[in-house]
Amino acid sequence: MHLQEAESQGSARLEAKKGAERPLKHFKEQSWSLPFGQTLSLASIGGPTYLTAQTLIQQVAYILSDRIWAYSPQTFDLDVAVKDWSKDGAPNAWGYPTDVTSLEIRQGAASIALGYIFSKDFDLKKRHIPQSIVAPAAALHYLRDALDQLSLLYNVASPFVAHIAAADYAGAVSSLVTDYVSTMNFAEEIGFGLVSSFSAHEVQHMSLFATLLASVVPALHTYDGVSVGRETIRVIDVLDLAGLKNKFDAVSEEYSKSVKRNQDLDTKVVQLLKTFNAELGTTYDLFEYQGHTTPDAVLVVFGTVESSLASQVVVALADTGAKVGVLSVRVYRPFVEDAFLQALPNSVKTIGVLGQVHDDHAVQDGNFHSILYGDVVAAVTFSDRWSQAPSVIDIKYPRERVWSPVLIAAALQLLVKKPILQPGQNDSALRDFSQLQLIDPASIQQYTFWDIDDSPSALVPIVFGQALSKEDSAINVTLKTSRDNLILGGVFRTDIRKSRKSIEAAYTVEAADVIFVGAEVLLKSIDVVHGLKVGGKILVKLCGVKDDELTEKLPAQFRKALSAKAAQVFIIDMSAIESVANDSSLEAYLTQLAFVQIGLSNNEAVGIQKLASVNGSAEVLGSLAKDLNKALRRIEVPEAWASEELGKEIEPLPSDININSFTRFDKSETAQSSFLKDWKTVAKSLVFKEAYGTKSALRPDLTVKTYTVHVKENRRLTPPSYERNIFHIEFDVGDSGLNYDIGEALGIHAENDEAEVKEFIKFYKLNSEDIVEVASRENPNILEGRTVYQALMQNVDIFGRPPKRFYEALSEFANDPKEKKELLTLAGPEGATEFKRRAEVDTVTYADILLEFSSAHPSFHDIVRIVSPMKRREYSIASCQKVTPTSVALMIVVVGWVDPKGRVRFGQATRYLNKLKIGALVTVSVKPSVMKLPPSSTQPLIMAGLGTGLAPFRAFVQHRAWEKAHGKEIGAVLLYMGSRHQREEYCYGEEWEAYLDAGVITLLGRAFSRDQPQKIYIQDRMRQTMDSIVQAYLKEEGAFYLCGPTWPVPDVTNVLEDAITRDAKVSGKRVDPRKEIGVLKDQERYVLEVY
Repeated sequence: MHLQEAESQGSARLEAKKGAERPLKHFKEQSWSLPFGQTLSLASIGGPTYLTAQTLIQQVAYILSDRIWAYSPQTFDLDVAVKDWSKDGAPNAWGYPTDVTSLEIRQGAASIALGYIFSKDFDLKKRHIPQSIVAPAAALHYLRDALDQLSLLYNVASPFVAHIAAADYAGAVSSLVTDYVSTMNFAEEIGFGLVSSFSAHEVQHMSLFATLLASVVPALHTYDGVSVGRETIRVIDVLDLAGLKNKFDAVSEEYSKSVKRNQDLDTKVVQLLKTFNAELGTTYDLFEYQGHTTPDAVLVVFGTVESSLASQVVVALADTGAKVGVLSVRVYRPFVEDAFLQALPNSVKTIGVLGQVHDDHAVQDGNFHSILYGDVVAAVTFSDRWSQAPSVIDIKYPRERVWSPVLIAAALQLLVKKPILQPGQNDSALRDFSQLQLIDPASIQQYTFWDIDDSPSALVPIVFGQALSKEDSAINVTLKTSRDNLILGGVFRTDIRKSRKSIEAAYTVEAADVIFVGAEVLLKSIDVVHGLKVGGKILVKLCGVKDDELTEKLPAQFRKALSAKAAQVFIIDMSAIESVANDSSLEAYLTQLAFVQIGLSNNEAVGIQKLASVNGSAEVLGSLAKDLNKALRRIEVPEAWASEELGKEIEPLPSDININSFTRFDKSETAQSSFLKDWKTVAKSLVFKEAYGTKSALRPDLTVKTYTVHVKENRRLTPPSYERNIFHIEFDVGDSGLNYDIGEALGIHAENDEAEVKEFIKFYKLNSEDIVEVASRENPNILEGRTVYQALMQNVDIFGRPPKRFYEALSEFANDPKEKKELLTLAGPEGATEFKRRAEVDTVTYADILLEFSSAHPSFHDIVRIVSPMKRREYSIASCQKVTPTSVALMIVVVGWVDPKGRVRFGQATRYLNKLKIGALVTVSVKPSVMKLPPSSTQPLIMAGLGTGLAPFRAFVQHRAWEKAHGKEIGAVLLYMGSRHQREEYCYGEEWEAYLDAGVITLLGRAFSRDQPQKIYIQDRMRQTMDSIVQAYLKEEGAFYLCGPTWPVPDVTNVLEDAITRDAKVSGKRVDPRKEIGVLKDQERYVLEVY
């Protein structure tokens, strides 16, 4: 059976082949890191094959390794293939199954690998066989200690290679990010080699080369782990097991003959790559140039997408006469300067370095440079190649940057004055971006699918892509899926490309022939038409909507965009076919047929048998094909849609999603058991403890070790008339067993305000004595009994700030349709502005929302379920237990404000603490901190604290005073403090002065910013005493600490960098102060605790 587009009507004709009925096949994806989401055997990999880069990397690692240690977060699936092959007993190149050990990413990671390699029981016959790690860049911090040791002992170790997916989750931007900078820093700091793959087509070769490089130096191989690494693509001439083994042996043998033991590392690497190319017939180089033959400007790049995309862009621009080029770094460590300089064209006048940095803060920091920039500047500066060296510009970008052809062109434009894109014909102010058309549209078909996770048609794109791959052995298909689990309960986008030419396109589809939209709600949240080519087709799933209702049903932005693109619009109505309306599982099959009908050109055909071989059956598809025209219709776009005026208040929709997950949003969750019961039930559980499994516990809702302490002292440090209430509170630990170390924090398990709790109980018509049972957060099988009053006082954050998910959850209880709609709007993207105003301006609480939306009245056990639990608040301890063994002190500022309704609001924990009377009982816990004293008492302390950030330093100074009183020699103590006014905020001033007089504090730098016309901050006091900082911090190897708000971090760090530069200049050394700060941080001599 096949689908063929009829020339007369432009619609597909479906014809069924007769045959025996076959069972219905249900497609199921195994992992999105595998080709078309399907598992494959090791033996099946070879020749022209559909694969993902991630699978190819695992193939090389499995075949050539003795053991693989996998540090893969659960959803990353970096080890899913090797685990299957090992489990199946597939032999490696050495004749036995590779041992694959999956481990957690935590401190001390890779110690097991180190222990195995240097074990007394290690089989020395395997010493020449590589050992491998697969991991994301996020794991390198935890692998460092062990791999640092390996680097030092490498001359007696097995060859070692780590395949690092450039992937991490950045909480600040709620996104998966492509992280190269962590790997680059790691390689430089511990002396590893570092190789990058430019595309999936060469990733097998680079994995092999990195493994061979491991015979010279411990090696890292990095690749894009967010996008390119997970794209299904057809790779030609894939080496199978025998081929990999043969190439590995041949290169190893030939290299061993040509290399000399006393050659330096740079020479060895150059020789290895030369030998590798000779054996494989390739032309790889350490640095590879593309672009104009005599460029004025060259952009240096590192990374998979960066290299692939930039090379294609400059080739396209070179055809227009733009004198620009790109130099892609393949082997970053060692950075062979001679090879780098040789690869640069002689004509270059400006060199741009596309350098990744950690985040946008580093981008904005003018004193911070990318690590790649440092290498390029050093190579150019110390070269005698030019009479006048080219200028070098650092074009920094954060890890979350998603590159497109236009953005690459924008980076190149920074290097030249003349516009590299010529003006468009219609408007001289506009640039003709068609010049960046990297793929000939006549040779490729492109498709985009938009859908939500729980849609019945969610698997259609991967089924369609796999069916296309079976269509013709000469066809190349690529398939890439991106996910955003933070909108609409999970949204995904799948791009498919099809061509008779090999495809390398490391960017999203920007001119799709056909777009499918599987959920109406997407039209209000995403500009799905943005990626449609002019005149392209769009298929939208809409149920029960008539043509004359479309203007009202479809969003205005969507309607106008359709007209602007001259789109051909098709509607598929699942309710039009009775069998599909009654069985949603058939929607996927009908969608497959509809997409094939409108999506394929006249000279192509996709057999239903091929569709059925992936998902469904020929009989089911054939039956649905007969009724397809009932559900599928084309609509004409009214001329009025083109002239519609969009209100100014309508904000543009995003044209793409923010990738933050590799898997579907798992919505399956077990609701906590929570029931209201009377006192008799509780009495039974207390009397018959064994039968009911009852256990008594102090604050059983808490998952940390807690202590009960008494308030010993509670006094205000600032004058009563002063606007800021900073107070000192001290607790008597008694016989609670509470112990704490210098720098640790005290967790306060605060309670809500009693008057407000009683008011809420009255408003909500609750019985304060009713018992609520809540599942323990440590063990959901254990129920905890608490009264409603206790739960509201100690457990339920009813006066906290509600997130969006609360509005969505509350909407389920709303009886009023208007209130229900408003709650859902606040929970969705269209209500973002109003939600932000409520949260940041009105500072509404859960209780406020329950009061406002009166028709939504969940029962109390539902409130316990949908309202977040109260969290402990942690404060730096302001005392030393050696000095005050029976007490612990805190320094706290009351957080208070007035909301737009004139209500005085307070921070829950600070108000609770401020109101405590002497003798009051408080539940507390202890939390470790990064604020730790240096190991030696003679090491100087340089401390900078703003406001209550002085708290831990009071403990530090008390400890040093205790050491001095007990006859110990102590180092210098430099204390810098910042506040607004000396008269009102010189907190603990008498103590500091006394410690200064006693010789405990060496230098007291007081910065009261508003006591004089010009503002003076702690960084100013530090600069005034630069000589003391150089002596204490650098000469005497002191430790620096900053505690308080984040804003002074750049300025304070600049002072330390200047101190490093000054000291280096005096010593005649050449240093990079930024890198030195990094070293000091690793040595725990640069410590920040900011908020």
